[in-house]
Parts: sequence; C-alpha cells; structure tokens
Amino acid sequence: MAQFVDWDLAAATAGALGKSGPRVSYAEATDVVTELRRLTEEAAGHVADYTGLRSQVAHPPVRVVDRRDWAAANIAGLREVITPLVSRLSGDKRPGALTEAVGSRLTGVQAGTILAYLSGRVLGQYEVFAGDPGQLLLVAPNIVEVERKLGADPRDFRLWVCLHEVTHRTQFTSVPWMRAYFLGEVQAFVDAAQGGEHLLERLRRGVATLSDAVKDPESRASVLDIVQTPAQRAVLDRLTALMTLLEGHAEFVMDGVGPQVIPSVESIRASFNRRRESGNPVEKAIRRLLGIEVKMRQYAEGRKFVHGVVDRVGMPGFNKIFSSPLTLPRLDELGDPGAWVARVHGPAGATPAAG
Repeated sequence: MAQFVDWDLAAATAGALGKSGPRVSYAEATDVVTELRRLTEEAAGHVADYTGLRSQVAHPPVRVVDRRDWAAANIAGLREVITPLVSRLSGDKRPGALTEAVGSRLTGVQAGTILAYLSGRVLGQYEVFAGDPGQLLLVAPNIVEVERKLGADPRDFRLWVCLHEVTHRTQFTSVPWMRAYFLGEVQAFVDAAQGGEHLLERLRRGVATLSDAVKDPESRASVLDIVQTPAQRAVLDRLTALMTLLEGHAEFVMDGVGPQVIPSVESIRASFNRRRESGNPVEKAIRRLLGIEVKMRQYAEGRKFVHGVVDRVGMPGFNKIFSSPLTLPRLDELGDPGAWVARVHGPAGATPAAG
C-alpha cells in the first residue's frame, strides 16, 4: 500500500521542533496534572447542568499531556483516517520505491513542522479521529504558560479552559451520531474530488502550504488550493457550519457557567480576548494560513448564533439542533438564528422566549 506520510518521521520532527514548556518543578507538574483531572470532572457537572446534555456513551478519562504527547496523539489519529483514504484513492497501487520514499518523507517533515507549531499553542482538544467516541486532551504546559502570561488565578483559568473542552466532549458523547457524521463529511470531501491520484497531489500541496506558512509567513499560498470542485466546496460549507456551531456553543457555555463558579472570569475573558487579537505580523500571517484566524472568527460568530437561538427558544429549544444532521444550522443560518428557529421550530417559535 502506498504511504502518503512517513508518520514516524512526522512524530520525530514534531518532537524535535516543538518548543520547550515553561519551567516547573516535578512537584508543580504533578499538582497541575492532578488539578486538571479534578477540574475536568467538576466542569463536566457544570456543563451537564447548564446545557441539559448528558453523555449517552462511555468515554475514556481526560488525558493530560505535554506538547510532544499532544503531537503524537494527533499523528495517531490522522494516521487512522488518512491511511485507509490513501489506500482507497490509490487503489493500493504502489508508486516507484524512490518516489514513495522521498514523497512520504517530505510530507512527514512538513506534517511534523505544522504539529510542532500547533503543539505550543493548543490548550485542549477533543480528538475524534483516534477512536470511538474520541479522547479529551489537555495540554498542561500550554495552560500553565498562558495563565502565567495573563497573570490569571491558576485554578480559575484551568477551570475556564476545562469548561470549554468538556463542552466539546459533551457534544460528541451526548449526540451519538455526531462523530460518525463528522467523519462521514471528511469522507464526502474526499469522494467529491475529481480523480484519486490528482487529489493525493493536491493534499501533498496543501500540507506543503501549511508547512511553508510556519517557516515563511510571507508566503501567499492558500490552503484552499486543495479545494477545487463545487462538490468539495459544498462539503466544506457544511463542515464550516458544524465547526462554527460547536465552537460557538462551547464559548456560550463557558461564558454562561463561568460567572457562577469562577470569581475572576471577567478578567480572564478580557485578558484572553486581548491575547487572541494580539500578535506580531509574522504570528498573524501564520495563524491566517493555518486557518487559526478562521477558527477565532468561528468563536464569535458561533457564540452569537447560539445566543440568538437560546434567546428565542431557550436551552431545551436550542438542543433540538442536535436531533439529527438535518437540524444542524446551514451556513447561511449562522448569521440569522431566527431563520434556523423558523425552519426547525416553525414560524411560531421565531419570537424571543419568555423570561
């Protein structure tokens, strides 16, 4: 079977290029891990009470990881998804030995470069690729580094992060079809390509574009270069709508729960927003090309949508959004929550909820 990425080389590259974490003693590191595990459980109770959503499937406990382990977990997940896709697209035909060796190693270095960059910035993640139903990851050194830079109360900041990430876990474990739907859309994106071999080359170019963005922020290449067919753009619209909903919902929940359980939440939110918006020109260029700027917009747009729906139909009415893929918001509805309410609840539901 053709190998698209040298995954072992990707892991080694991510480990070699990843930044070292903040200085902490062994005792401090142990305390951070213990508290993050405890706060994850606390956050789970708050999220369930606030949203009315409860896990319908068993899930593994949170994994508190360092930067190298975060990169390794993502490589394992990507490997599980990409390897069978490449096998299907290539028809299990092997290219020449030299072509395969050089191509897979080059892509491995590029993928490792991307993951090394992201490993120093991600605070937490619900990783859905590696297994069913997914795995909640918290990146301890990044959380400690950011709380120190913000001058935030450690316990408050850690609980605030946990609220956001546990909401993502809740979205996937309380809505049993969510993971399969997401993976199905990824499959649909591949199926919508014109020609398997041509797609593999575009995927390689996309990975190279991202890697170049990390190393050369003056690059004018776009990751959208890999999206060429109308069918792929339609799938991308659905994925964008889904991710905007999930990110906005997590932001809405952390802002709704935060004032009740985190004394310094207003200060944390203000400081964190300033951090999101700041950054030197090089940093901003890298974030744009990696899609991080898009993700930051998704937080704001999604939160506004969720707020608009909850204002109209309350939290139980909002939760109808998770009834089936057909009740998820369309891309154009994200800017018009009343349109989603009218479609799902009927015209009578499109008025603000009482109280």
